[in-house]
Amino acid sequence: MNLILLGAPGAGKGTQAEVIVNHLSIPAISTGNIIRESLRNETELGLKAKKYIDEGALVPDEVVIAIIKERLLEDDCKNGFILDGFPRTVPQAEALDAMGVVIDKVIDIEVEDEKIISRLSGRRVCKDCSASYHIDYKPSKDGKTCDLCGAELICRKDDHPDTVLERLRVYHDQTEPLIKFYKDRGKLFVVHGQEKVEDTTKLTLAAIEE
Repeated sequence: MNLILLGAPGAGKGTQAEVIVNHLSIPAISTGNIIRESLRNETELGLKAKKYIDEGALVPDEVVIAIIKERLLEDDCKNGFILDGFPRTVPQAEALDAMGVVIDKVIDIEVEDEKIISRLSGRRVCKDCSASYHIDYKPSKDGKTCDLCGAELICRKDDHPDTVLERLRVYHDQTEPLIKFYKDRGKLFVVHGQEKVEDTTKLTLAAIEE
């Protein structure tokens, strides 16, 4: 089964992708992860993408599409895959069609902007071991340092409130039109994000089996 996960930044797509991977035994392809790896390795792609990511903007289509083309040719995609973070625009979706890639279902995880802002702006990451915390939902013992290694907790630039607002604006402007794009093709299934992750997961799996 070939799937696409849609949803605003912070809607919990990554968590749901992990569940689907285990349920269907197919790989999750996250352009975000691929790009972050390129940034760490300072590849040509990483250098191209960095200035856009720092501003909370989308990485240009030609860069992202090149990544996807190469990834879908790998053997582990033969029985299906989950695309998380692609397509992000209607032109990207059209490029996917032009590649001859058949998408079976598009799962749209919807969460209110206010909840997303709270989720993302409250995240903290250990600057040394990268352990993840949240000031409300998963605080460290003292709220300032990592429980695992004692290093300082920081707020990533991506999670700064101003950047989160910009990421949401970009999503509504450029990615949200995909909802109509796939609805018109009869492939859209909407999942309303719940307070508890496991409740959202139940709805996601039900949509896949529908």
